[in-house]
Amino acid sequence: MLSIMNRREFVSSSFSLAAPLGLAGQTAGAPNAEIEASRQAALDLLKPTQAQLQRGLELHASATVVESYGFSPRSAVDGDALRAAMEAGASDAELQDLREEMTMTRAATNAAEREEYLSAWRAAGVTAILQNAGEEGQDPLRLIKRLARFTFTTDQLRPHVTRGVNAADIESARARNAHCLVMTGNGVPLPQRWDTVQEELGYVRLFHQLGIRMMHLTYNRRNMLGDGCAEAANAGLSDFGRAAIAEMNRAGVILDVAHSGWQSSLEAAQASTKPMVASHSVCGALNPHIRSKPDNVIRAIVNTGGYMGVCCIPSFLGRSHDIVAMLDHIDYMVKRFGADHVTIGTDIAYQSRASNAEYAKVPKSQRRRARFDYFWPPNALAVPYNRSLAWTNWPLFTVGMVQRGHSDEAIRKILGGNVLRVMRAAAV
Repeated sequence: MLSIMNRREFVSSSFSLAAPLGLAGQTAGAPNAEIEASRQAALDLLKPTQAQLQRGLELHASATVVESYGFSPRSAVDGDALRAAMEAGASDAELQDLREEMTMTRAATNAAEREEYLSAWRAAGVTAILQNAGEEGQDPLRLIKRLARFTFTTDQLRPHVTRGVNAADIESARARNAHCLVMTGNGVPLPQRWDTVQEELGYVRLFHQLGIRMMHLTYNRRNMLGDGCAEAANAGLSDFGRAAIAEMNRAGVILDVAHSGWQSSLEAAQASTKPMVASHSVCGALNPHIRSKPDNVIRAIVNTGGYMGVCCIPSFLGRSHDIVAMLDHIDYMVKRFGADHVTIGTDIAYQSRASNAEYAKVPKSQRRRARFDYFWPPNALAVPYNRSLAWTNWPLFTVGMVQRGHSDEAIRKILGGNVLRVMRAAAV
């Protein structure tokens, strides 16, 4: 069993297997201690045999791996620049924007952050991410900020990381041993002038033209489209929500109900004429968290031809809150609904190792009230980060599926094939 192997032996063996296809988690030629520690945490739980480890790593390295929802590696802020902005009297909103911009773009402007960023991609062995590229809400000006930042970053990092808009772009990146971001939005863009339904929904097509390929219907709370997952009323869709779904289907934007309430998700699946998804969620039968989906909702999503992505948020997973719990949700999905309808959408990111040192340069700001997007019920996010679920542990997610007895064909679908299929079906 691998439990008798020490960390250095595992890292050496896994790097030697993965290196030909770019999975080695190294920075500037040296092992990344953060990545090593996360891998060891997962291995201590999985305890694969050497044969399982080798088969899983080789399968992962040969697959087109597409994350159904997540974040590309986050860069460290420039602590000196952030401190200078605070001293100059920048508002809370300005500082929030500056922090976001730095974490999303410094890989394109700083050589050390670029190497850290690319090494995390290599360690994860991920070809493409359906990237969170729109801040939570409906305001088009708010939604466009992240889209601009990730567009800039991919423009600057070509050919290593490019922006993709269809399945062919992802397959092209894979063929070049490169990486790809497919942009998604955390809300449906609405001008909120309420003149006509058509005018309100006109920005859906515009954001599709800008590259957005998936949109959240709601984000936790109620909006004009329907109830989010945190609303106790669980009231479902509005008539306007159904009109929005029809426009998303027409424009070629994938409908995502990951943060929608159970009734809203069910009614959205019944309304959609194209495959729709819960891009990063968990099975309510295993842990009935507000961000889970019960079986009847998952079945409705599956009936559209869509999928549910299993996430890596410990509070949502329940039970052991670790990689074992995550694999339990994947197992349940495969056995109950079939491997054609399961993906992985981690909803987490690798964080640059320089982050703590850079934030240490920044004076502590006055305590503020929580932002609206953090308006969660008490204890909904009570369980802390679990190292075994680190984003760079993607190869070990595959090893875990090998251990659970899933076929190579099923694992390839879960790792990326299902996302590619739905992207093709949604395209116009």
